[in-house]
Amino acid sequence: MESKRASFEGALEALGVTVSSTSESELEAAVTEAVTEPAVGVALDETVGDGTFSLVETPITVDPTPAALREATTGVTGAELGVGDYGSLVLSMTEQASELVSLFVERHVAILYEEDIQPDMDAAVAELDERFTETNGSAIIATGPSATADMGALVKGAHGPKEVHVIIVEEED
Repeated sequence: MESKRASFEGALEALGVTVSSTSESELEAAVTEAVTEPAVGVALDETVGDGTFSLVETPITVDPTPAALREATTGVTGAELGVGDYGSLVLSMTEQASELVSLFVERHVAILYEEDIQPDMDAAVAELDERFTETNGSAIIATGPSATADMGALVKGAHGPKEVHVIIVEEED
């Protein structure tokens, strides 16, 4: 049986999403390598993880102004969950408008802990119900680069990022 991570990576690759992995200790370097400047982001402890790392040592403007967001090429956020069979990312919405950082740019870099990959949508919804019951949180589910065929030919990036790069933070022993 295929692992949930392998299923997730396969679904991402089928969508044209770039996938890389790193350890938590190397995360800042992996993020720096994945972004195209100018880059904006939200504090990662608000959207993923436990606050043990930050974007301070990266070329990313955290909590950007509207002008910085307009000029940005890359947006960096955490992802709450990954959905294995669809290659979808669950992105928590924050008071700092993290959804704008993930949707208003040409390239979205999402950081996801390996342990937060769920095998399928049923498992992801059950996990979200458990997490959001306590916090009244909300999230969006994003699957691959933005694409539309509303006007005929397929156009990428019409309503969101043209490119998505997922960095999976591997569990360390």
